[in-house]
Amino acid sequence: MLTVLFYIGLLLLFFGAVAPAIFFRGGKNQRRLSLALMAISASLLFVFASDVIYENQEVSMTVYRILPSFYFSFFIDRLSAFFILTISVVSFGVAIYSTQYIEYHKNDIRNNILVFLMGLFILSMLLVVSSANTFSFLFFWETMSLTSFLLVMFAYENEETRKAGIFYFIMTQLSGVFLFTGFFMLYLSSGSFDISAASIDPAIMAPVFLCLFLGFSIKAGVVPFHKWLPYAHPASPSNISALMSGVMIKVAVYGLMRFVIFVLEPQLWWGVLILVAGTLSAILGIIYAMKEHDIKRLLAFSSIENIGIIMIGFGLYIIFSLNNLEDLAMLSLLGALFHTLNHAIFKSLLFLTAGSVVNATGIRNIEYMGGLIHRMPKTALLFFIGAASISALPPLNGFVGELLIFQSMMQSHYLTDTLMQVLVIICLAVFALTSALAAACFVKAFGTVFLALPRSQKVEKANEVGMHMLLGPSVLAASCIFLGLSATWLFSKAGYYPQIPDMGVLGAIMAAAFLAIFGIVWVVSSHRTRDVETWRCGIRRGDGWFEYTATGFSQPIMNIFRSVYRTREDYRRTFFDRSSVIFRDGRAEIHLLNFFEVYIYLPIAGFISRVAMVMYRLHNGKLDTYLYYTFITIIILLVSMRWLA
Repeated sequence: MLTVLFYIGLLLLFFGAVAPAIFFRGGKNQRRLSLALMAISASLLFVFASDVIYENQEVSMTVYRILPSFYFSFFIDRLSAFFILTISVVSFGVAIYSTQYIEYHKNDIRNNILVFLMGLFILSMLLVVSSANTFSFLFFWETMSLTSFLLVMFAYENEETRKAGIFYFIMTQLSGVFLFTGFFMLYLSSGSFDISAASIDPAIMAPVFLCLFLGFSIKAGVVPFHKWLPYAHPASPSNISALMSGVMIKVAVYGLMRFVIFVLEPQLWWGVLILVAGTLSAILGIIYAMKEHDIKRLLAFSSIENIGIIMIGFGLYIIFSLNNLEDLAMLSLLGALFHTLNHAIFKSLLFLTAGSVVNATGIRNIEYMGGLIHRMPKTALLFFIGAASISALPPLNGFVGELLIFQSMMQSHYLTDTLMQVLVIICLAVFALTSALAAACFVKAFGTVFLALPRSQKVEKANEVGMHMLLGPSVLAASCIFLGLSATWLFSKAGYYPQIPDMGVLGAIMAAAFLAIFGIVWVVSSHRTRDVETWRCGIRRGDGWFEYTATGFSQPIMNIFRSVYRTREDYRRTFFDRSSVIFRDGRAEIHLLNFFEVYIYLPIAGFISRVAMVMYRLHNGKLDTYLYYTFITIIILLVSMRWLA
């Protein structure tokens, strides 16, 4: 029965995806039918994954055999089912949202292409996490990469989009090269493409791990391989950004977990590497998010931070496991997985509501927003729930996932190695700072976008979005609340009993305390109003620019991290008098150094360009030269074969 449910879900998703390609010039109703099939498919796959997790079952199947060694086979256990569940929840909300969102583009053909690619993108992600062998895994991984690249390039007429697409394409193909190398080494060692194949040579464990770690880290956006995220997300349609940030980068997390836990034999330095990489990603991701004024770039950098948190939990799992601290290891892994689900939901919620704001205003720069809570109150409420969740405020879901990881880190004194204890404590301190900065970042985001007065005419003319663009995010917002309040119950149903407070009781206590405080204030307050004009530096009438801007809010934090941002401030002033006393006009600019681009990416790109130029000159189009190359190659091969013999 479970296998049938899995097949039906995939078939509905497939038909929903290909229908726009078959009926290429179909209209709005045909696209709505396709998206409805995707939503139904997500519901069925959610039921399927929930049953596998709850019953602790395993489902395996071989679908199509090309050659004896090359075939498509699937295996779903609890880990695969968890990621299928995560993809299904997000896809359901995105499908509903897209019903209305894609119609903002008044082009039926392009809208059909968007629905077609989105369906294939979701399908490929589901099949990646279901694959039972490396052939299937890599095939659907590349399908996922190609469809996501085409979706990033959807608005290809913009120069910014083309730059983002090329950047993303290079990084995602580099990820594929590392994965192919790692899988090939596994095949040479085991003689099989099956992921569960045993008898792997211990000598290749380390190089295989490094290849897989690099390949999956690039796709997940782990520092220093993160730079494609802030380029790709602003360029993509907002529903695609929700899928990429919400679930695609989690597919990379799944791959790393699958191979490290079930295929390789972890070593202690693997856990240390993952822990350090996660800590750096978390702190640098949120520091760079603080400086952003483009709302989608801000959310992209925040995804880097949250991927770092997941990697922290997974690194701790390896460290505690190898120290025979099984309870702490399971607590760390549970925290990493729960935060994976949580981040998928609240980050998709934030991207969808950000897309609603961008569509309503036509701008992405939050400096020119403000006051939208009066014009888009329902969107503001949904964004607020997402912002509170990502800030790890109780009793929402983001709080629970981070609490589990904090608990495991605080018990690092059980480790016998003093250096390892010190490392975990340092990472704990950085993690705590990351959580505080995340809260500040989303106070800035919500306050600058929705509160105060409008700072542009486009914002003043904004209106609330339609029902479907509210219903899709509402499903995700309700999930944030449900996962937070029922976390204890959900863990017990899955067979885990972490020592955390009952979130339902905690939520009830917090609600009662809030109502009590509100009631007391209401009773003791005078209820008299007084209108007083605020002094605005002698200007009789002010506007939104007299309120806190994003720059003004984040400037103190940016000053603290000047050494990270490498900021350079330029001041240009003119005066009425020669003594430079009576000020006339001025302009201040803050320039931030893109450290990773300037010192890592551009030097590597320059080196590759120089090598390519040398190779170009060698290929001069003369037959004699090519015959000479062939002769030299044959001589080298003959000498090598004789030496090997």
